[in-house]
Amino acid sequence: MRHDPLNDIINSIKNASRTGKRVIEAEPAARLIGRVLKVMQDYNYLKSFEVVDENRGGKFRIVLSDTINNCGVIKPRLPVKQMNLERYESRYLPAQDFGILILTTTKGVMSHIEARKQGLGGKLLAYVY
Repeated sequence: MRHDPLNDIINSIKNASRTGKRVIEAEPAARLIGRVLKVMQDYNYLKSFEVVDENRGGKFRIVLSDTINNCGVIKPRLPVKQMNLERYESRYLPAQDFGILILTTTKGVMSHIEARKQGLGGKLLAYVY
């Protein structure tokens, strides 16, 4: 029984990146996980991803790029206001303008950069750098 599927997939990505794998398959294929992977792809941390084996609940086939140094899930899912994003940026990212925080907002899943531009807060999900 899985308690946090997002954590399982992020850890699979981190472990595959450290061991030099380029393609991984991870399950389950949930919409929230797909949206987090899309944000990672938009910032070139993933080359591509697709849903395969849909008849059994689905899996993601993820093609990694060489740009991931570290990634992880933020637990507990902390609510954050737009004005406090900088504090969490310094807490989870190693340097300013290096990496992204992924958060869920009322406008969908996005990076902290997009959330700041739109003046939104939300709940922190993950970080990647």
